[in-house]
Amino acid sequence: MFPSSAAATFTSSMPTRALAGRRATSSSSSPSSSSSSSSSSLSERRTCSLVGVNNRIRSFVGGHTNSIRSRGRERESGNRNRVVTFSESAPSLGSDSNTAQNESLLNAVWKFTRPHTIRGTILGSFALTSRVLLENADAIRWVLLPRALAGVVALLCANAFIVGINQIYDVDIDKVNKPYLPIASGELNASTAWVLILSLGGLGLTIVHTLFGQHIALLYTLSLVIGVVYSVPPLRLKQRPIPAMVCIVLCRGFLLNYGVNDAAAAALGIPFSWSGPVAFITCFVTCFAVIISVAKDLPDVEGDKKNNITTFATQLGTGKVAMASVALLMANYAIAMILGVTHTNMFTTAVMTGGHGVLAIFLAWQASKLHHTNYSQEGIKSFYRFIWNLFYAEYLMYPFL
Repeated sequence: MFPSSAAATFTSSMPTRALAGRRATSSSSSPSSSSSSSSSSLSERRTCSLVGVNNRIRSFVGGHTNSIRSRGRERESGNRNRVVTFSESAPSLGSDSNTAQNESLLNAVWKFTRPHTIRGTILGSFALTSRVLLENADAIRWVLLPRALAGVVALLCANAFIVGINQIYDVDIDKVNKPYLPIASGELNASTAWVLILSLGGLGLTIVHTLFGQHIALLYTLSLVIGVVYSVPPLRLKQRPIPAMVCIVLCRGFLLNYGVNDAAAAALGIPFSWSGPVAFITCFVTCFAVIISVAKDLPDVEGDKKNNITTFATQLGTGKVAMASVALLMANYAIAMILGVTHTNMFTTAVMTGGHGVLAIFLAWQASKLHHTNYSQEGIKSFYRFIWNLFYAEYLMYPFL
């Protein structure tokens, strides 16, 4: 088959040669043949026009066909490029998925440790240690800093162990009261939670038995045991309000404050003594732990009732228990303000009296807000979070009392 341009040239030359031959013949023919010659010329011109139209059609169809073929090749090339691009991007999609899964697991572990309790433990340990260092600045040896940091890690391990084992055995209650917790929400399964708490508990025990004396190790082990009997059947002391309160008061109040002060003194090589500030913070936080042990059940009344957990809130009602907590904490603040005025040689009056006075005003304001919400669930949750903020504030003030 010829290319379209060559075919057009070939076919257009044929009528020209034929016309020239016919003209020569007509010039030598007779007059009688003129009419036939005229009709023959008209027929030839029509033939030339048809041939030209035919050539244009062939040129258009050929060009259009080539365009279609070219576009088809471009589409095939584009498809191949897209396939290559997708196959090259597949590994990055898998990498993004793995990163998201790791971030989700870390977030679940963080929630599993109950960050609000971790903040209390960190603030408490640093505040208590700072006070011992300020009172015994000449005994400071910076070589002890790694040991002090290891002690903080051990405290955080104990904290995570206690709140973690509670979540494992409270999963049915948490599905009602705290569905956002990782085990209740399904973000963390029970087997992973067990691995976490056993690893953290073992790490904490290893640290205190290796770096601290037998006395501190005994106090540390006692705190873990209290955490177990608080949550684990058959004892499960949290089911009864008084034993539950005793467990929280011992761990959060007495053992933490006495244990950290004792460990800091032992690290500096000085004897432990019940100085005025140490006795104050231990007694104050022990009373505060009573308030926390009662207030923590205020948002959990619905789930506790469904699971036959008896608390002061389920027995007396959230309103009465909340106001009793406010009254007890106000009494705590009043005693602190009085001590600041009467024992100026032991405490800094401006901080002891003024600081606790400011906190008492904030507490009264928060109690009024709670009352005006008619003790709604949202109001109670806000009140409980505020109680923890007051707890943090006490430790922030302690080094300067």
